Amino acid sequence: MTLLDTLDAAPSITVPSISAAERAVRLTTAGTAWGERIAANRTAAHLTYRVEGVGNGAVHTTVTAGRHTFAIDEPAALAGDDLAASPVEIALGALISCQVVVYRLYAHALGIQVDEISVAAEGDLDAARLFGIDETVRAGFTAVRLDITITGPEPEERYQDLRDAVDAHCPVLDLFANPTPVTATVTKA
Repeated sequence: MTLLDTLDAAPSITVPSISAAERAVRLTTAGTAWGERIAANRTAAHLTYRVEGVGNGAVHTTVTAGRHTFAIDEPAALAGDDLAASPVEIALGALISCQVVVYRLYAHALGIQVDEISVAAEGDLDAARLFGIDETVRAGFTAVRLDITITGPEPEERYQDLRDAVDAHCPVLDLFANPTPVTATVTKA
């Protein structure tokens, strides 16, 4: 079985529908449980995530995160086979999904009704650094723009208050907005 066969055979995901009431119960239950856990032992809030990746194909990576496996690739113009989203697209996707989670969490906590939420992200990147052509430009995004659309009955000011709370608490937004120490080791096997 080839990599392409494996990707084609991957099961599709069906997201279960959930009512606003069911979402509220889940958010309350999770918030209460985490609050009690952290109150009993402050270090219970210290989490470590582990994700692993294996390179295959031209520049394709198979990533495993817990019990989930997904692909990351590049388009042909960047030496890839275009079998999956690129690393920077995945990064923007992580930002979008974290925003959705934190909007739902803080809307519930602040009593702000959000019927639907969608987020679009754009990131500007100068590939000259990637290819070693211009070492004076940043390797990563030089700007990221989020366009958040919320439907619900609240006045505009309430949704702006919600945005402020999300901006202050979104872990992936924090990764984009602030430097994070990174260490790397290379081991010859």
